[in-house]
Amino acid sequence: MSNTATSPEPRVPGPASNSRNIVLAFSGGLDTSFCVPYLKERGWNVHTVFADTGGVDAQERAAIEARAGELGVASHLTVDGGPAIWEGFVKPFVWAGEGYQGQYPLLVSDRYLIVDAALRRCAELGTRAIAHGCTGMGNDQVRFDLAVKALGDYEIVAPIREIQKQHTQTRAYEQQYLEQRGFAVRARQKSYTINENLLGVTLSGGEIDRWEAPGEGARGWCAPRAEWPAQPLRATLRFERGVAVALDGEALPGPLLLARLNRTFAAYGVGRGLYTGDTTIGLKGRIVYEAPGLVALLSAHRALEEAVLSKQQNRFKPAAARKWVELVYEGFFHDPLKTDLEAFLASSQRCVEGEVVLETAGAQVTAVEVRSPHILSTRGATYAQSADWGVAEAEGFIRLYGMSSTLWAEVNRKA
Repeated sequence: MSNTATSPEPRVPGPASNSRNIVLAFSGGLDTSFCVPYLKERGWNVHTVFADTGGVDAQERAAIEARAGELGVASHLTVDGGPAIWEGFVKPFVWAGEGYQGQYPLLVSDRYLIVDAALRRCAELGTRAIAHGCTGMGNDQVRFDLAVKALGDYEIVAPIREIQKQHTQTRAYEQQYLEQRGFAVRARQKSYTINENLLGVTLSGGEIDRWEAPGEGARGWCAPRAEWPAQPLRATLRFERGVAVALDGEALPGPLLLARLNRTFAAYGVGRGLYTGDTTIGLKGRIVYEAPGLVALLSAHRALEEAVLSKQQNRFKPAAARKWVELVYEGFFHDPLKTDLEAFLASSQRCVEGEVVLETAGAQVTAVEVRSPHILSTRGATYAQSADWGVAEAEGFIRLYGMSSTLWAEVNRKA
């Protein structure tokens, strides 16, 4: 069964309506704050939706709601997106077990759940107009637009894309635009673009975009080296059919389990990286990312998979996983191939059950113990220790296994 996030219902077909109501996917950051007065000055009644996908505390959530009110929106709605992001992204992502280009853990994948929440609000308001604060330089515009197009016929308004030809220093212009209208801009937002959700934190802008060493301000959840606890940390994760269901013996809902892993492993600086990758539109993208919980989950899951999957499964699965990751990264969240690949990934998890003990002293996390009834081991043989077969069997296997290569060498030795 596919774990793709549930599509908004009901769908709203047909051309853009004459309504001047528009739904803005809102985070309270510089870009989406700019969008509110910009859209209002062009005659739109702006209705903001903040999909809380687990990256903010109660204080920040209240600050986002207050920011919407300060900007004068027609209405504001906060939606709990934690369960959707766990079911729609975390489960299949952990099954896949691959980062984009071998590193990046797809922390932007909450965008698809944000689109779902915004389109549900469109249906409630009877409008076919949706807006987002994505720039024309990044990947998020592709993810937002393709997700919207897959789910219905809507008018998409992207204010940041509209201004960037006239204003090459886009963030500076946005800041000035807001301040001229009496809206303050947080100091941190002046330097960095910051995205937080249940999956982790990404930071870009400032010295990161200039290919310089990230400054101290470019830090999210992960504690610096000087603040790591002196004692190593051990944590035990239990999996059922490839899904983490308990932490240190306590059964937990997925979003709560991941949030707890984030807090626990962030204290040891786990999951922080500096990533440069190929964006969908062809530019190089450079970000600082922090994903302590996901990195811990991936480490535990991979250790369990390596022990219980067959040799052929372990060889083939990364190819399917990389394609799934590419589809999600590049905006094809609703493509049928993604659903097909998820069916394979789900099937591969039917024996991925057991417990994994993780350990960290800081920065790196290691799976030090694996317990499962499905480990592919036999009493009669242990690698490099003992075997229940003899010399003749071993030599016969080697002879047949290497026959093609050996024959080529013999035939061509005198050539």
